[in-house]
Amino acid sequence: MNVVAKDQSKPRLTPYDLFLRISKKPEFAQILPHRINNLSSVIRLNSETRRTLRFMQFCKLWIGVCTLLFLLCFICGLHTVEGFTKFWFLWSTNTDNEDLANKLCTLEIPSTLRNVFMPPVDCNMCHNLKKIERKKNLSPEQFEKKYAYSGIPVVVSDAMVNWTAREVFSFSFLQKIYGLNSSTHVDDDVDCQFFSYGTEFETLEEVFNMSSERVLMTEGYKPWYIGWSNCNPLVANILRKHYEQPYFLPHTSESSKLDWIFIGVPGYGADMHIDHVEYPSWQAQIRGQKLWTIEPVPECYSKCSTLQVTVKPGEILVLDTNRWYHKTVVVGKEISITIGSEYD
Repeated sequence: MNVVAKDQSKPRLTPYDLFLRISKKPEFAQILPHRINNLSSVIRLNSETRRTLRFMQFCKLWIGVCTLLFLLCFICGLHTVEGFTKFWFLWSTNTDNEDLANKLCTLEIPSTLRNVFMPPVDCNMCHNLKKIERKKNLSPEQFEKKYAYSGIPVVVSDAMVNWTAREVFSFSFLQKIYGLNSSTHVDDDVDCQFFSYGTEFETLEEVFNMSSERVLMTEGYKPWYIGWSNCNPLVANILRKHYEQPYFLPHTSESSKLDWIFIGVPGYGADMHIDHVEYPSWQAQIRGQKLWTIEPVPECYSKCSTLQVTVKPGEILVLDTNRWYHKTVVVGKEISITIGSEYD
């Protein structure tokens, strides 16, 4: 028996070509045109054809727009670093006529991206570290050798012997400086920062004008916890009369010109985060108690443990907040006030 092989080279017809071939047959010509157009297959075929045409038109339009944008970028010099930088400075919001050349940042990088691209951490700093030590009479040499730049946290419990801040600092004392009738405000300088920590407050002025019931933690009022960087020289001079650089810092180190102040009521604090500042810092607990929870960065999870410590009034926690994730909760019954600063 002879088997005739199929012609593999014969091209396959599309449904549209098949329809055209059938429509040319004599018996098909007897069907009225409007009946042909009402066939479900014809309706579907026409719909697909229109979609194809629209897609092709969209592609042509998109190619034209992209080509035009490319030409404009080339003509304006945006394809070069210098040209793009000039365009960015001109386009950036500048409603206050400020000098953009002196701005610290023209594009703020989200904290999530900064966390992803932060420098790697040496996990030896926390390997086998099971608790945060408390130290007294810690000489600058001892502090520098073990704690200052190693990333190992420590609590120094005798660092405020000559400070008057413990007796002077209170909500009402700070309110007199930053309140509604004061001439000093936290947002007078671009370097100042205000941390609302999930509260509704947007400025420090709002904080120090809250109701006395909420300040006194009256039942039914929302808890609160905020922080700010003190960059006002006038305020800094007033506050620094009552505290000084901790005695245990290395003799060659210098504290930052900016101090941080954190204040809040029990049950509230800062959520888990990592900072992006230049140097390690010390955090002096002036009033109240604060529970610190610190966690290693992800690359150190297998070697390091989560640590907790309650910092009490008169104690200073030294922590490199650039290398440790940390969160705080005010504990006890008293309002918490903390002063902090970086050191190099």
